Amino acid sequence: MKNSALTLWILVALIAGIIVGAVAPDFAVKMHPLATIFLRMVKMIIAPLLFATLVVGIAGHGDVKKVGRVGIKTILYFEIVTTIALFIGLWVANMTNPGVGAHHATCLPHLDDLAKVSEAITHNSFSEFFTNMVPTSVVQSMAEGNLLQIVVFSIFFALAICTVGKKAKPVMDLLNSVCQIMFKFTEFVMLFAPIGIFGAISYTIGSNGISVLKNYAKIIFSLYFALFIFVAIVLFVACKIVGISLKALIQAIEEPALLAFTTASSEAALPKAMEIMEQFGVPKSIVGFVMPTGYTFNLDGSTLYLAIAIIFCAQIAGVDLAIEQQLIIMFALMVTSKGIAGVPRVALIVLAGTLTSFNIPIIGVAILLGIDQLLDMGRTTVNLIGNCVATVVIARWENEFDYNKMNDYIQSTAEKLESRPYTDD
Repeated sequence: MKNSALTLWILVALIAGIIVGAVAPDFAVKMHPLATIFLRMVKMIIAPLLFATLVVGIAGHGDVKKVGRVGIKTILYFEIVTTIALFIGLWVANMTNPGVGAHHATCLPHLDDLAKVSEAITHNSFSEFFTNMVPTSVVQSMAEGNLLQIVVFSIFFALAICTVGKKAKPVMDLLNSVCQIMFKFTEFVMLFAPIGIFGAISYTIGSNGISVLKNYAKIIFSLYFALFIFVAIVLFVACKIVGISLKALIQAIEEPALLAFTTASSEAALPKAMEIMEQFGVPKSIVGFVMPTGYTFNLDGSTLYLAIAIIFCAQIAGVDLAIEQQLIIMFALMVTSKGIAGVPRVALIVLAGTLTSFNIPIIGVAILLGIDQLLDMGRTTVNLIGNCVATVVIARWENEFDYNKMNDYIQSTAEKLESRPYTDD
């Protein structure tokens, strides 16, 4: 199935899911296993694809110093961008006051879920975070989908290959083959994307109802407005600096972005996004390092959401936070928001933990639980776009971004779109 055709079917599945969820909610809720099965299929791709891509990318160049240099630049860029995201969220929340006028009664159906979130609150220190970066078993890391641990293992494995030299050639040949196989494997799994998306959207609408958009319009609008500002200003400027078109980049990643939005899962979009960014002109080694690392350190949408959610929960609880207090909380979020990927509802867990640390009642988290899927769709999509932009920025910083390859990709994509009405007969 061509990319353009798959994108069309994804859109059809999205619309069909909304209609079924609104018209037949009881039936729609039963469609959830379709989404679960698709996401499980995606998860089985990620570990071998990430491992093979990163090892081949690093060991293929044989430049050990480059790994450390790219790592420092990547973390520096991530820290700058996520900090800006936090302050955009803080500004929008103070402008829209999303928690003002909301009622406690609306969150009563989710109090049981709130108790579960409260039990999951963790207070990780810096030492615990860095300790958990190192896997005790790469098999366990792959089974759990711990991207950061897989990256750490892959880097050391690649450095060992560089040191061994020619004797490691059979392993490199094998991993090159694994890369090609896993990208083809990804294409097969993506054929099931429309089915999984139909299940995810119909379940979301069926379980919450269309009316949820009206009841929680203020917090939903605040988040999506802030996400739009972040993409339209911050990511636009980042693309302008490195000399690429944000519009062209978004068009290139249209398919994985739709996957991220409709499934609210970063994992669903990661394999396809990595493949596209390599075709877009970013070297394999940088794609393999920056993309998975970004899902630990560069969750732009999630960190922006946390800033808005903090203000929302404080306003729900009737707590008036001074600007100085808000800035202190933002500083805390700069730390606690790192390494939050890979756990369901993890943003809510971090949110509840931060609120507890500052003695703010977490009753507002119960309201957010009711609409978390709708909020997660937006922030997950921006996480993806932000990490794709990051790969280009780091590649350009290293003077390794291939503008000719990008132009060829954009041109070929445009030609496919122009020819589609005539060739799809």
